[in-house]
Amino acid sequence: MDNLELFTPSGPRELLSGASSAMLHEGFLSPVEAQAALRALLYLTPWEQRDVFVFGREVPQPRLVAWFGDPEGSYRYSGLTLTAHALTPELADLQAKVEALTGTSFNSLLANLYRDGEDCVGWHSDNEPEFGIDPIIASLSLGATRRFDFRRQDKKIDRDGDTQKVTTETIQTDLRSGDLVVMSGACQREWKHQVASTKKVSLPRINLTFRTVI
Repeated sequence: MDNLELFTPSGPRELLSGASSAMLHEGFLSPVEAQAALRALLYLTPWEQRDVFVFGREVPQPRLVAWFGDPEGSYRYSGLTLTAHALTPELADLQAKVEALTGTSFNSLLANLYRDGEDCVGWHSDNEPEFGIDPIIASLSLGATRRFDFRRQDKKIDRDGDTQKVTTETIQTDLRSGDLVVMSGACQREWKHQVASTKKVSLPRINLTFRTVI
């Protein structure tokens, strides 16, 4: 029997605490399901690489992206505007599975392709106004295992009454193919997250983040 058929998913595990939640569902997709989805999305997704400004100069974004949702809609983040594509049957099937688990209806999806370990995304929060306050965002990993970091930022008021943010805690976890992280509550207000670059990974990873645009 193929070893992939012996796979048994574990129960959900909370990564954060308090008003913030990032629930990890390890093995949300079986290895067979995850591998099939990875292969289909690698070749059927209209990937594009955009330029971003870093320290005053324009450089290629260190990953490929694609935005799905209302074909007449668009998504703007980090100074970039992405035109929406209609969901493919493969993506629609994955979205239905995620919605069944979370009990949430999503109307948009940002797909990221990390071609190898050199591709990455820096510290950020998914706190754009169009997502509303304390959004539910479900993040599905396919392909290579990558480390996913959370960094908590608390407000600190100095003697002059000014407010600044200070880093107080960092949480790291490895996301494997088929794992799902559901972020909710105050997660986007209280935490930032990243996928750091690494020379230890040579295989591609796709990250699908299901969202609701208001």
